[in-house]
Amino acid sequence: MFDFHLHSRLSFDTEEDPVEILKAAENMGLREICFTDHYDHCSEKDGHHDIFTIEDYILNYGNLTSKKLKLRKGVEFGLTTWNKQEAEHFLGLWDFDFVIGSVHYAGGYDPYFEQFWQGITFEEAIQKYLKQVLDCVKIHDNFDVLGHLTYVCKSEHNPTHSGVSYEEVKDITDEILKILVDKGKGIEVNTSGVDRVGDFLPSLDYVKRFRELGGEIVTIGSDAHDRTRVGQYTKEALEMIGKVFPYVCTFEKRKPVFHKL
Repeated sequence: MFDFHLHSRLSFDTEEDPVEILKAAENMGLREICFTDHYDHCSEKDGHHDIFTIEDYILNYGNLTSKKLKLRKGVEFGLTTWNKQEAEHFLGLWDFDFVIGSVHYAGGYDPYFEQFWQGITFEEAIQKYLKQVLDCVKIHDNFDVLGHLTYVCKSEHNPTHSGVSYEEVKDITDEILKILVDKGKGIEVNTSGVDRVGDFLPSLDYVKRFRELGGEIVTIGSDAHDRTRVGQYTKEALEMIGKVFPYVCTFEKRKPVFHKL
């Protein structure tokens, strides 16, 4: 079992000790994990950015090792329409194993928070977010997988408290997925949506379509921000992926490793 989306105290939104995350993964019997702390730029260039220094990264992870599992070190880089050069610079400062490219802002707000949802319908919110994702994947090249494609649904302020099916957004989703395929990028099956919307982010129908369009790379991540959620629903995610792909991927030195299911 694998968990390639984990956060510790280097991320702005948790104080969890990476040692405790690692212990939890070892206790679960996970085979391989990757720390992917947030490096998020705000949608406005002169806004507040939730970033860390490479010096702090080294202090946090430089000496972290395990005898029980493979430990990879990565980052969740927040894609915006203005920070391509920032991505190239930052990601060249360290020999990362894995980079999740995630979109956390649309129209100036993070869909996780209430401001994003004010004055718009669920359908408008989905389109607004996916349009931002599309704009970002057109611009950026330096990432390995697109994180939680349907992240917008996860918010507690989502009035439906449910996900969105591929059929409801197939036109813009196909644009996004085709770009990922053309660039040789993968998608992440993020398990953090199960408790919020009853499904993975994205769900099976998106994974099927990605495969149909020629997608080859798929990873699994819990998006855990504390020790209690490490590896959560990763077994179920593997079972879901196995309906579409004969393998699941991990990464080492930015190269995909294919694990037969």
